[in-house]
Amino acid sequence: MRLILLGPPGAGKGTQAQRLVEKHGIPQLSTGDMLRAAVTAGTDVGKRAKAVMDAGELVSDDIVNAIVSERIDQPDCARGFILDGFPRTLVQADAVEAMLNAKDMKLDSVIELLVDDKALVGRIVKRAEEAAAAGQPVRKDDNAEVFEERLREYYKKTAPLTGYYYAKGSLRTVDGMLSIDAVTEEIEAVLSSL
Repeated sequence: MRLILLGPPGAGKGTQAQRLVEKHGIPQLSTGDMLRAAVTAGTDVGKRAKAVMDAGELVSDDIVNAIVSERIDQPDCARGFILDGFPRTLVQADAVEAMLNAKDMKLDSVIELLVDDKALVGRIVKRAEEAAAAGQPVRKDDNAEVFEERLREYYKKTAPLTGYYYAKGSLRTVDGMLSIDAVTEEIEAVLSSL
């Protein structure tokens, strides 16, 4: 099962991806996690990505495409994977298609989590407050100002993917404003219909 989860930052893609990992035993390929790992490790790619991420912007296609292509080649992806937060642009979507074709693979579905923008800002603020209260580090992008910039970037660059995947017949939508469990149920209903 090869899936893409679409939706703006804070929509719950990471949470739902983790539930899919647990139920279906396929890895979640989160570009955010992979990039943060590179930043933490201090690799050349990580240093380049850090400057971009700290400014609340998206990293270049070249960096992300290379990270994803290498990751898909790992043995744990043989049965499938979940792309969380990638592709982010039409150029990346074309790159994913070419990448999968070159590996003799195809996507099974693209699931978009539909959410309300104002509620997203509230979610991000709450996530930051909960992390701080638990003594955990608060991500730099977990503040309203940086988040709103990320949201604008999403609508400029990523939202067009909805039409891209709709035209290919692979887009399914789920109400991301439901409870976490209800969103999971809707996603499983989509998957069972494939």
